[in-house]
Amino acid sequence: MSDFDIETIRRQVRAMDFVRGTPAEIAIWQEDMADSRANLVIEDMIPTLNDDAFFAMMLDEGVPPPLVSQILLRLLDHPDADRSLPVTPMGTH
Repeated sequence: MSDFDIETIRRQVRAMDFVRGTPAEIAIWQEDMADSRANLVIEDMIPTLNDDAFFAMMLDEGVPPPLVSQILLRLLDHPDADRSLPVTPMGTH
C-alpha cells in the first residue's frame, strides 16, 4: 500500500468520535483480518510490515472495519473518501 506514519494516524484516530469495538468484536475482526491477509498472500499480494502495523494499530484502537476502510481511503486521498474525517491524506503531511 503505502508507508504510513502509524503514530500520526494513531493520534488522529484517538481524536475521532466513534464507537470502539468491544474485546469480543475486536477478536472477531482480528480473525477476519488474518483470513484476509492469508488470501492476499495466496494471491501473491504480500502486505508490507507497515501495512501490517497499520491494521494492527486499527485493531488496537478498536476501529470498526467500515471505518478502517474510510480512514484508508482518506489517507490515500481517494475520490470516494469521506472528506469530513479528521485524517490528513498522506500527500499533505
